[in-house]
Amino acid sequence: MGLLDGKVVLVSGAAGGLGCAYARLFAREGALLVLNDNGVDERGLGADESRLSTLAAELRSVGHKVALHRDSVATPAGAEGFVKAAVEAFGRVDVLVNNAGFVLDRTLLRLDEEAVDRVFDVHAKGSLYATQCFARQVLAQGGGGRIVNTTSASGLLGHFGQASYSMASAAVYALTRTSSIELQKHRITVNAVAPLAKTRLTVDLPLFQGVDTLTPEHVAPAVLFLASDASRDRTGHVLAVAGARVYALKFVESSGRFKEVDAGVWTAAEIAAAWDSIVKL
Repeated sequence: MGLLDGKVVLVSGAAGGLGCAYARLFAREGALLVLNDNGVDERGLGADESRLSTLAAELRSVGHKVALHRDSVATPAGAEGFVKAAVEAFGRVDVLVNNAGFVLDRTLLRLDEEAVDRVFDVHAKGSLYATQCFARQVLAQGGGGRIVNTTSASGLLGHFGQASYSMASAAVYALTRTSSIELQKHRITVNAVAPLAKTRLTVDLPLFQGVDTLTPEHVAPAVLFLASDASRDRTGHVLAVAGARVYALKFVESSGRFKEVDAGVWTAAEIAAAWDSIVKL
């Protein structure tokens, strides 16, 4: 018996890399799959439909049920079409994995509006619109579902040359936290993964040169966990995966320093003098 037996699972950005690894694992765990990909390359260009078709044919050849959706989820209409495709094919939705995205690495001073918009639209707006449409359908079914978003350490910690991607990833983190709070009463859990994996988006980065231990297949079981009932009522978490290492990413606050009530407000000079104790965890 699989962890996703009979569950209708929607995966965006499913044609390669992480999404492809998720789809294969979910299929083996009994999911009814709705795979989305508009065929763009690692820079968000082009429209190659063959990769998604090839994956679907592979899965169907061994008996798995797969429906396809090829429009971008970065618009409300595209996201609505994604959910509609699932309902038309299988009658319901149970799990959403927001995985669509690409990177346009440029330093802050070289960024232009077009590059910022393209990255932010697919990562942040795409996750928002798909989450919104999915949640509305789940509510219409009576509640109960799971959403897994994709953020990154770049979004929580920053990374050189990735201002637009970091900003978009941080927005996905904020969406995860807020939607986990709002949707909990409807029995919808919302979590995120922060994967570190060698894919067509990252293969040229120095970190991945000569490395064979940071694969999408390392990440897929963490997404399966969050997408399945094995994660129970856990919600609002970010699970990071880097090869054999699985760990949590989170914001933390220091204990800080209190000033005596009758000592007046803090001055800038006092904050400077107390800095080390203010920021100490």
